Amino acid sequence: MEKQGVISLGEAFVDYISTDSTNTNFQRLLGGATVNLAVGTSRLGLPTYYLCKLGTDSIGQFVEQELKQEGVNLTFSVRTDTKRMCGVYVHLKETGERNFHSYINPTPDEVLREEELRRDVFEKTKILYFGSGTLFQQKSIKTTEAALKYAKEFSNLIAFDANIRLKRWESEEQCRQTVVSFLKHATVVKLAEDELNFLMETNSIEAGLGKISKLNIPYLFITMGGKGAYGVMNGDKVFIRAPKVDTIDTTGAGDAF
Repeated sequence: MEKQGVISLGEAFVDYISTDSTNTNFQRLLGGATVNLAVGTSRLGLPTYYLCKLGTDSIGQFVEQELKQEGVNLTFSVRTDTKRMCGVYVHLKETGERNFHSYINPTPDEVLREEELRRDVFEKTKILYFGSGTLFQQKSIKTTEAALKYAKEFSNLIAFDANIRLKRWESEEQCRQTVVSFLKHATVVKLAEDELNFLMETNSIEAGLGKISKLNIPYLFITMGGKGAYGVMNGDKVFIRAPKVDTIDTTGAGDAF
């Protein structure tokens, strides 16, 4: 059987994004890093499977409809009447930079469980992608570990974007230890510059790259906003400057990368 496509494992969010810097009016949009990745790969023409737990209320139906319109396959997701989708209020600064102002999760225990994963989706795909957006929950850690086991069994490429949001974690140390423990499983890792320094407990890109090199990640990418990005493979580093643009809104920029 020819293997094709991408699995994105995570939690769907509804982003309530401010329409201007007054942060008084909000637009409802489907969001979350793993959702953005799934939609992006689907738009590129790749078979894309999203694995999550979906609700059946009006917000859950909105999420499912938006994903299906984008061609994302939800066959391997799980639906339940009790699930309420997470919400994130995103405020905008005058510069266009976004601030994740508040995070709302009405049913924090309603997550995809390891026994709800289906092994056959890993058999047909080439890439498993995940982030840290659910790893502050023990149930989700178990599910992610099971997904990694299946991905390795079928020789899938494993991609990890830390996408750290500290407001969701009990402490900085819990976040750091958990995320670092998953870095060693990944073939491809994408971090923002501040995430690299946070995880490696450093204060410069050079020091951070030096410490993380000990993890022997095959392909490492570090984004630095308007400055550009580093790519690291087999210890060889390349830096690409970012083109100058007029910044309007940076929401989802890292996910698009």
